[in-house]
Amino acid sequence: MSAVDPELLAKLRCPVTFQDLRLAEPALLAEINRKIAAGLLKNRRGQLLTQPVEASLVSADGRMVYPIRDHIPQMLSEEAITMGN
Repeated sequence: MSAVDPELLAKLRCPVTFQDLRLAEPALLAEINRKIAAGLLKNRRGQLLTQPVEASLVSADGRMVYPIRDHIPQMLSEEAITMGN
């Protein structure tokens, strides 16, 4: 799993909600990957996601998820995955 430097994580905020971010738990990653495999998940840009997520950051309320690709958090608002919490 890709990790984010704890100092960086402490400074990052969700660009949509401005909430703190945390690393996603394995159960959330499994849920996201099940939905991706079923063709049910799009990012905020409306692009269908096709690649599994190995790690991600999630907003404090659990609604916004930002994938981590090649150890880099994808922090653009249109890259976010909106979860139905």
